[in-house]
Amino acid sequence: MLTVNQMQKTIGSDPKKVLDGWNVHIHEGDMIGVVGPSGSGKSTLLRCLALRDSWTNGNFTLGGDVIIDGGGKGKRKFRSQFAYLEQNPELYPQKSALKNVLIGQAGQTDQFRRMIGMVRSDDYMGAMDELEKFGLLDKAHVKAAHLSGGEKQRVAICRALVHGANFIAVDEPVIGLDKFSAEKVLSTLRDLCKEQKKTVIAVLPLEYAEKYCTRLWGIYEGRLQWDVSGRRLTAEEKQFL
Repeated sequence: MLTVNQMQKTIGSDPKKVLDGWNVHIHEGDMIGVVGPSGSGKSTLLRCLALRDSWTNGNFTLGGDVIIDGGGKGKRKFRSQFAYLEQNPELYPQKSALKNVLIGQAGQTDQFRRMIGMVRSDDYMGAMDELEKFGLLDKAHVKAAHLSGGEKQRVAICRALVHGANFIAVDEPVIGLDKFSAEKVLSTLRDLCKEQKKTVIAVLPLEYAEKYCTRLWGIYEGRLQWDVSGRRLTAEEKQFL
């Protein structure tokens, strides 16, 4: 279980609180939908939880392990367990889906080895296994530039898994996708939580969050307004959106 205690994020020389007073427990297998108005801090929340942005204050623990103590970006040894996927995943457009999965976020030496094609057989098989699970086996040797938006999202998910992620933060993964592609991406994420006990936190439109997520967080002006599980939002809760 991940525990967040008094997470705070401020920016600027005249500090503005972007996130303030977050106290939550995050369980294995949770699929959390984050909803809130534009500018409420959704993307910053994901980046902080995925150890991409520094915390101004607060504590972050995984079981008995301390990841962040009093602020900062988190201990380096934990970072491979946390993935952050942007709206438009950054892939190498002239490399195949398979090579994008293999290159991923490896260490500098391993990354160079993979970029020039020196790949261990177990790396290769692991990447192919993930692509197959997400219906991308026929796209393994297709250049990323020729993949659809939904396919790029799934390649990015495969890349995160191959490189050890157990926690995946996804920022608006369905923006710009048709309904079929959006549902495919969200089904993939939901299956990760159900079958592999991964933890997924995604910024989503409310209708998708209510349909696919086991838990909903409402964020307003940097604060957690509500945290609900197993039901749709009430009219009172929706007033913050």
